[in-house]
Amino acid sequence: MISNELYRRGFSTPLLKCIDTHQADYIIREIHEGICGSHSGGRTLAAKVLRVGYYWPTLKGDCAEFVKKCVQCQKHGNIIHASATELHSINSPWPFTLWGIDVLGPFPVAKGQVKFLLVAVDYFTKWIEVEPLACISAANVQKFVWKNLVTRFGIPYAIVSDNGIQFTDKKFNIFLENLGIRHRFTSVEHPQSNGQAEAANKVILAELKKRLGSAKGAWAKELPEVLWAYRCTPQSTTKETPFRLTYGADAMIPVEVGELSFRQQHFHEDSNDSSLRAELDVLDELREKTQVVAEACKQRKTRRFNSNLKPRTFHEGDLVWRATDSARRNSSDGKLAANWDGPFRIRHALHNGAYKLEELSDKIIPRTWNSTHLKTYYS
Repeated sequence: MISNELYRRGFSTPLLKCIDTHQADYIIREIHEGICGSHSGGRTLAAKVLRVGYYWPTLKGDCAEFVKKCVQCQKHGNIIHASATELHSINSPWPFTLWGIDVLGPFPVAKGQVKFLLVAVDYFTKWIEVEPLACISAANVQKFVWKNLVTRFGIPYAIVSDNGIQFTDKKFNIFLENLGIRHRFTSVEHPQSNGQAEAANKVILAELKKRLGSAKGAWAKELPEVLWAYRCTPQSTTKETPFRLTYGADAMIPVEVGELSFRQQHFHEDSNDSSLRAELDVLDELREKTQVVAEACKQRKTRRFNSNLKPRTFHEGDLVWRATDSARRNSSDGKLAANWDGPFRIRHALHNGAYKLEELSDKIIPRTWNSTHLKTYYS
């Protein structure tokens, strides 16, 4: 006791003044967000309090709790990159029953003023269909689905897409409903939900970059060669080429003509016909084997992905922050824009980490949002 004030003997400082709860709240607030405050973390804040000579029994816990509830710290906190939910693979039981569709671009303007690429990939065979377009509209997407998918491979069971306005268009979805095609949407800003289409985009983009060099405007002209190369390449998940899984035999490629392969040297029309028939007879068996191989590959990837998981689950009524995408940020804020906006309320908890949100005024937020882009709001 010194002058009727209680002090505690410290290790880093000679004496620490013992204070009550009301004084503690003022000290924490002033050091954290006052004139000399730096919105530091809970551990650093506690160290600062001790350094200036104050102490109370719940110092460390109070500092951590205050920082956790600080609105500015929550709003400008780092974006969370670790996945919050387990990886759930999308499986297709048979060729051309499930397609992933996406938009790639913009590219440099090519002949015909095209600068976008509409990409569709079959989840079973990994077969890719593309269409260069000058503009992405619901009408163009509808034409693409009809011409490139339905009339070539039959009516699929479902199509997976993101929430772009060309895919959410009412007329386009009526078109799909009339054909009995189910339309599955991915969570907003979570392209991993349509991973097959995203993977196809990466392949096409990488091949175009390697082929074009400085002639970037010729990308549309190179597309047939890129697609042919892809369709004749065994995929890591299936161990087979998309061409063989589709047609039952491997395509004849230029190298087999330049340097005659066995099937070129010993080609006989009659024996070739019977050989092709035999290939078609075992095509179903090949596809079943491919499905087993692909499923094993997906399970390995799932185990590896889930090993780095940091689960975040929410319940209906919980308040959350939502990661602020660059498209939703105020451009005038520049580098000073907040990383999170909100708070929002969980309206519905769906499956596989998807949630429906609403504002505190009960206004419904469109589409679903994945937990990867959400974090708990503390108050």
